[in-house]
Amino acid sequence: MKRKNLITLCWISLGTSMLFFFGFTDEKNLENFVLTVAVCLMYSFVLGMGNGLINDFLNKKFPWSEATTKRAVISIVSILIANIILVYFCNYVNFVIFQKNATTEEYFSGKYNFINWFTINVALLISAFLHARGFMEELKKTSRKEVVEQKLIAKSANAQFESLKNQLDPHFLFNSLNVLSSLIDENPRQAQKFTASMSKIYRYVLEQKDKELVTVEDELEFAKTYCDLLKTRFEDSVDFEFNVRKEDYRRFVVPLSLQLLLENCIKHNFATSGKPLIIKIFSENDTLCIENNLQVREQMKESSGIGLPNIVQRYALLTKRNVFIEKSGDYFKVKLPVLVSKPSEIKIKPEDKNKAYERAQKRVKEIKGFYGNLISYCIVIPVLIIINLTTSPDDIWFYFPMLGWGIGIAAHGMNVFAVGKNWEEKKIRKILENQNKY
Repeated sequence: MKRKNLITLCWISLGTSMLFFFGFTDEKNLENFVLTVAVCLMYSFVLGMGNGLINDFLNKKFPWSEATTKRAVISIVSILIANIILVYFCNYVNFVIFQKNATTEEYFSGKYNFINWFTINVALLISAFLHARGFMEELKKTSRKEVVEQKLIAKSANAQFESLKNQLDPHFLFNSLNVLSSLIDENPRQAQKFTASMSKIYRYVLEQKDKELVTVEDELEFAKTYCDLLKTRFEDSVDFEFNVRKEDYRRFVVPLSLQLLLENCIKHNFATSGKPLIIKIFSENDTLCIENNLQVREQMKESSGIGLPNIVQRYALLTKRNVFIEKSGDYFKVKLPVLVSKPSEIKIKPEDKNKAYERAQKRVKEIKGFYGNLISYCIVIPVLIIINLTTSPDDIWFYFPMLGWGIGIAAHGMNVFAVGKNWEEKKIRKILENQNKY
């Protein structure tokens, strides 16, 4: 048990002993004061340390964050059994050994049943508070842990995304230089045009380097420029068809995806003026499709794996929607998901931040209200019981506030800790996650 908790128990024992000595002891002498302090220390340490050790043990074996329902059931059963045993032990030591008001036979004959029952109820109230506090501490730790894990995941994903994007610059440059080198020997005039087009294209590559997503319109303009460059080299051997819906222009795709796929079409298929390679770029449902007729060439060397795998991995880091690939004997098609909004924009809307803050603030206020209610119950009910038993022991009335208030606290706890509203929060979270996919 922590030193802080031991000090707290000492202060509780001292305060309780002062209350009983000055408020309920007839003969105020040193012997009675020492006896009162000793009895209060015994109750505080036996009950407090007993419940504390049980709570610590259950936290290790059955953490709240991993098995909430199972832990709740085990906690209820364990504190009931433990507090009954501890209370009977404490009362036995108090009345039989310290005060010597009864013998062992008299104690277990039923003479002290009411006192035992009353003490058990007080102990259960204190124990319930300790377990509730343990639950809140575990909840805070879990929340902090989740925040750290999410930050690490975000940093890892960002680093991975940057690594994938950084593959594109040298890949595009080296491929373009290879094409230029072959054109210089074949057609120097075309090589000059190719160089001018390549400078424009590479400028676009540099501009989009730090972007996660670009509009379909920007990507199409770049693709058309790149197609002109390819036409410069292949002339009538390659043909391009564009048929993209205007409403898709303001949506988003990953940058340079069309260029990589166009390059794949050229790299993996042969093209001649007699059998031209026809590449189509068009809209299909919520995807942007790149399709070519299949004229597979023999691969002289292994593929670098930067084209299609790069696109698939970048999409996987940005959205749960998948890149689809279709292949038949006649054609090869890749479907790129078209996103309605950028993921970053969904997260940073000021109104969403304000609403999230208001919900969090309301949640904290509800939890604080519940624990304030529970602490008040644990303080007021024992006082009412003492007043009832000292002023009119024949007329027991403390049952009514204890039961009524207890039922109210139970209902309050069920409401605050999501027993009643948990399904609503889960449903809202699920809907928001589904919206973020698109």
